[in-house]
Amino acid sequence: MAEAKAAGRSPEPAARDAGRDPEAVSRFVEHFAAQLVEAGLPRMPARVFAALLASDTGTLTSAELGERLKISPAAVSGAVRYLAQVHMVSREREPGSRRERYRVRADQWYEALTNREVILKRWEDALREGVASLGADSPAGRRLAETLAFFEFLQDEVAAMMERWRVHRERTFGRG
Repeated sequence: MAEAKAAGRSPEPAARDAGRDPEAVSRFVEHFAAQLVEAGLPRMPARVFAALLASDTGTLTSAELGERLKISPAAVSGAVRYLAQVHMVSREREPGSRRERYRVRADQWYEALTNREVILKRWEDALREGVASLGADSPAGRRLAETLAFFEFLQDEVAAMMERWRVHRERTFGRG
């Protein structure tokens, strides 16, 4: 590890997360990734996200991800591209290097849920248009109106819940 730092390279992933059973970490990553896949996330992005989440720093390079997950650089690239598009990871350039590091933040779930508000707002707008086009008194119009009401309710509840989370997080972890 000292040699890697002296040579200007990052220490190996196992050195940064020293003291852990690599098999246990790998089992966690694969188990959590499987849960994400069941929730609709593609398999490779789920594995990459779980690996980032399980790293002490929350950041890994493409090579480190490939090594930990035993996957090709192309698989890492595709997974990271997907995760960046859905705002689950961010890319950072290593100072003085062309290498990128991929980061998952501590407030990842908060950010992911907050970013969904934009999508919900678009769905609400489309549903309003659908109700107007189909007629509020038609069976389809009533179904769309109920769906619209659900999304409006969800928006209000999520906003209130996120505010309660900010307060709880600050009280529990001492940061806002």
